[in-house]
Amino acid sequence: MKIAVIGLGYWGPNLTRNISTVPEVDLAAMCDMDESRLDVQARLYPGAKATNSLSEVLEDPAIDAVAIATPVSTHFELAKQSLLAGKHVLVEKPLATTVIEAEELVRLAAKTGLTLMVDHVFIYSPAVQKLAQLHREMAFGDLRFIDSVRINLGLVQQDVNVIWDLAPHDLSIFDYVLGRGPRSVLTAARVGPGAELATLAHLHLDYGDGLIASVHVNWLSPVKIRHLLIGGSRRSALYNDLDTSEPVKLYDRGVDMAEGAEGRRQVFVSYRAGDVLSPKIEKVEPLRNLIKHFASCAETGSTPLSDGWSGLRMVQALEAADRSLEKGGVFVEIPDA
Repeated sequence: MKIAVIGLGYWGPNLTRNISTVPEVDLAAMCDMDESRLDVQARLYPGAKATNSLSEVLEDPAIDAVAIATPVSTHFELAKQSLLAGKHVLVEKPLATTVIEAEELVRLAAKTGLTLMVDHVFIYSPAVQKLAQLHREMAFGDLRFIDSVRINLGLVQQDVNVIWDLAPHDLSIFDYVLGRGPRSVLTAARVGPGAELATLAHLHLDYGDGLIASVHVNWLSPVKIRHLLIGGSRRSALYNDLDTSEPVKLYDRGVDMAEGAEGRRQVFVSYRAGDVLSPKIEKVEPLRNLIKHFASCAETGSTPLSDGWSGLRMVQALEAADRSLEKGGVFVEIPDA
């Protein structure tokens, strides 16, 4: 399958590098308005066409698919044009800037029979896939909480706030591991010095059944932290994306509670301190897995793990988070996609 990469800024070079190493696909073309970016990538991949013309890419019958890595505000129009041109589409998160736009892309992909896939790269990580497996096997027991911290210094975006930039990573992980979306969200955020949009935020998501998930995203932190903690009645797990040797640790530690003879007036609490296990995690770049999956789905017509519906659910949650901010930080219901 021949793929063109549209946008060679921050994420585009990661796409070109991985596409060039996956046997199932060919890097056919690269497109960007910035000539200097094009020159750099053209020297690295001389076999791929380098152009600043989008129409040249979309009108080329030899190109089967496009990977879009441009600013969020351009995702909808570029994805729509690509689908109408008969190309399978992989688009960087989030899928679009509004639910209405995301819905239109989902409908268009269904109408054309083309693959629409969102670059929710973390669900293609062996570490996250291990968390999902542990949850399916009830290794955690009843889930009690999920806490995620995704902070570092930059990159401050100009067209979206920190929620739309960073939170999709965590929301897509929750969606994949839990197999369902949140019912409502409460958001608190602040605008940093000299910025126009929120640069740090806290999201609290209600998943029902007593499960609350919290997300902390921040562009202004002097340190980089990528922690996700899942707490259950039996075991808990810590996923540290920056730990390349032991990214997942499973803790047999927790709190056991039992009611005494007088019922709720007397509750016995015992603390359990057991082993800490580090399951074996395959060392492979998630983006490579994602590209192979995209190619397979486009060729077979199977549904991607991060299909258009998945992208729509993320945009619904993000819009609800913004509405919560507008209402002063109250829980806002999230529609069922």
